[in-house]
Amino acid sequence: MNLARNLLLAVLAAGLAACASHPVRTDGPALLRDPEALAAAQARQANREAWLRSRPGWSFSGRVAVSQAGKGGSGRLDWRQDGEGYVISLAAPVTRQSWRLSGDAAGARLEGLEGGTREGADADELLRQATGWDVPIRHLADWARALAAPGDGPAEPAFDLDGRIVLLAQSGWRIAYSDWQPPEGDAPAMPRRLEAERGVARVRLVVDQWQFDPP
Repeated sequence: MNLARNLLLAVLAAGLAACASHPVRTDGPALLRDPEALAAAQARQANREAWLRSRPGWSFSGRVAVSQAGKGGSGRLDWRQDGEGYVISLAAPVTRQSWRLSGDAAGARLEGLEGGTREGADADELLRQATGWDVPIRHLADWARALAAPGDGPAEPAFDLDGRIVLLAQSGWRIAYSDWQPPEGDAPAMPRRLEAERGVARVRLVVDQWQFDPP
C-alpha cells in the first residue's frame, strides 16, 4: 500500500462516524405490486426525472461511509455538479485532512494525496488505483438523485406502497433508499439516506441538504 493510499484511507477512517453508526436498512417496506398503482408510480417518477434533468446544476452536502471487505471509514461530503462537470470534496473534521475529486467527460483529477495530484480518464478507476476501493463515482450523480444512469444498461426500480423508489438495480449495483426529504417548493422529494452495494463494496450517503440551480 503506497503513501497516497495510506493518507486517503486515514482521511476516510477519521471522518464522521455517525454515518457508519446508523446503517441503512435494506430489507425495506412492502413493494408496490398492483399494476395500476405501479403504473402511476412510474409516471410520477418520469415527471420527477424530467424536473431533475432540466436542472443540470445542483449540489448536496452530507456524510459518506465507504466500506469494502470489512474495512472502511466516513467523512463529510460536498458534491457540486454542473452538467457533466463535478467537484467532490471529502473532509475529516478531526484531522482536518481532505481530498478533492473533480472532472468531466474528458477525465478526472484527484488532489490532496501525498505524492501529488493524480489524473486519469475515468474517475472510478482513478479512485480505485489510489485507494483500492470500488466507488461508482460516474453513476452516483444519478443514483444519489434516485435516477437510473443513462446509457449504462437497464435499470430495475422498485417502489414502496407510497410510490417512492426504495430499490434500484443497475450495472451490478443495488441501491437502497431508506429515507426521503419531502418536496420543497416545486422541487420533488429527494433521497436523504441511501446505500449502494456490489459484492463486498458499499457506499452509504446521508444527505443533509439539496440545492438546485434554476433551469
